[in-house]
Amino acid sequence: MWIQATALLLACCLWPAEAQRRQSIWDEPIKFNTKAKDSCTMIITGQGEYTRLRMSCQGAKRSYWCEYVGTPQACRAYSKNPRHYFVQMSWILRKHYNACQAPREIKPHMCRMASDDSQMIFSGASFSRSEAPSRTEARPAVQTRRPQRPPTPTRPDSARQANAKTVRMPQRGKTTQAPSSQPITTTTPPVESTPKRMARQYCWRSLQGVCTYVIGLFRS
Repeated sequence: MWIQATALLLACCLWPAEAQRRQSIWDEPIKFNTKAKDSCTMIITGQGEYTRLRMSCQGAKRSYWCEYVGTPQACRAYSKNPRHYFVQMSWILRKHYNACQAPREIKPHMCRMASDDSQMIFSGASFSRSEAPSRTEARPAVQTRRPQRPPTPTRPDSARQANAKTVRMPQRGKTTQAPSSQPITTTTPPVESTPKRMARQYCWRSLQGVCTYVIGLFRS
């Protein structure tokens, strides 16, 4: 009977302290700064099967948020010091220029030997991770533009037409060749002999050759 009363008394004394310790985990946000000097706040909610972490960050020219969900209670070390679990998680997040660009799955060092069920998994954000502000936004790169070539000045129509006239080749005129002067040779018809002339006058055409021969004999 005395042992039961002692155990009940210890439970009554320790339960408020344990409840106050667990309550401080949910009520006291964890704060940190990123490499881009963004001020981030981690708020842990959900004491049931799943634990939800919502992280909100505010920078000089931007603000964003993201969430992680998991079952860190699967890690035995988490049950002993749950706040330190998320403190170690903030050490991983603050190494980035954008805290929501951290790995999708995060397992703090204190639970490195535990199963993957104890890790926190990325579940959503105020932007697409592929379009999230990166290091280039924190340190904008100076882009150099290539100097553009000045446009060539346009010449007036009068100068353009004058230039076209000078470029145009003159047309060649048709040359007429003088007829070659060749000596005209005049052929003098042969002198017709008397026997032949008499045979042409008095004999038939078919017998002119014979008549010419006979007349030539007589005349000789």
